[in-house]
Amino acid sequence: MFIDHAKIFLYAGRGGDGCIGFRREKYVPKGGPNGGDGGKGASIIIKADSNLQTLMDFKYKNTYKAPKGEAGKGGMKNGKDGQNIIIKVPCGTQIFLDDTDELLADLINDGDEFVAVKGGKGGKGNTWFATPTKRTPRYAEPGEPGEEKIVRLQLKLIADVGLVGFPNVGKSTLISVVSRAKPKIADYPFTTLVPNLGVVYYKDTLSFSIADIPGIIEGASEGKGLGLQFLQHIERTKVMLFLLDPFSENPKEDYKLLLNELKEYNPALVKKPKIICITKADAIDEDRKKELRKLKIDRRNIFVISAHSGEGMNELMDKLAGIVLENK
Repeated sequence: MFIDHAKIFLYAGRGGDGCIGFRREKYVPKGGPNGGDGGKGASIIIKADSNLQTLMDFKYKNTYKAPKGEAGKGGMKNGKDGQNIIIKVPCGTQIFLDDTDELLADLINDGDEFVAVKGGKGGKGNTWFATPTKRTPRYAEPGEPGEEKIVRLQLKLIADVGLVGFPNVGKSTLISVVSRAKPKIADYPFTTLVPNLGVVYYKDTLSFSIADIPGIIEGASEGKGLGLQFLQHIERTKVMLFLLDPFSENPKEDYKLLLNELKEYNPALVKKPKIICITKADAIDEDRKKELRKLKIDRRNIFVISAHSGEGMNELMDKLAGIVLENK
């Protein structure tokens, strides 16, 4: 199950109380204070892990309470610190403060981490409060409470190439052919209900990731169809690969509609490098192929390809690899 949003409740550990203690050795009259400090409460750390692809774990557990610090002891013994909790999330996870929508952290690379809530400080033992005039203090500090937060996690897939196109245009077929991803494929719209991420190995010298974004329709940026739910996953891509239907009466208009939806969602998207393809070349005759190859869309030459037969795929992959290398 692919889940890209989650809300979690975080409670850091309270610091341990300081100890009120006094020396009680037989041959040490009027022993002074020897109460130890309380241990620090445990913090909660959110860490990016490249082995994860979804926030699904948080569907089943959304509350995390870190252990408190141990209280100090006599004999100048400090309490143990609470053991920090590490929560692992996929690379590309953003962390927002739930009540203000403030972006707290953006964990992009494997191993990136963020201390979401800090544990409370341990209280000082009574040893700290001895003075020349007050040699037997009967006071120690209590531990401080840990931080508490409700945070919202939002996953944005990190891919070099993002596939953009209307439903049933061949995105799932393409990613299944060029990578080891195995998306569901059928001849009806919205076959793809979640983003699929695959890795392409190019001529044994380069590997890059490619994401199949579920079908966008006109009005996706306003919440229609599935587009709004998944448009966020194209924001991190280095190049956008537009796939157009060869049976469309006006491929140029289809491209404009797709570009407009991206622009309405985030104007920065239209500034990314773009490649435009007509798919399903194996399903059209030579006259239609010649007609399509003469098209210039957005002042760009277009590729006419077939993931099934392999037609035009080598040229397309060369172009993609070149752009990915330029933007590494």
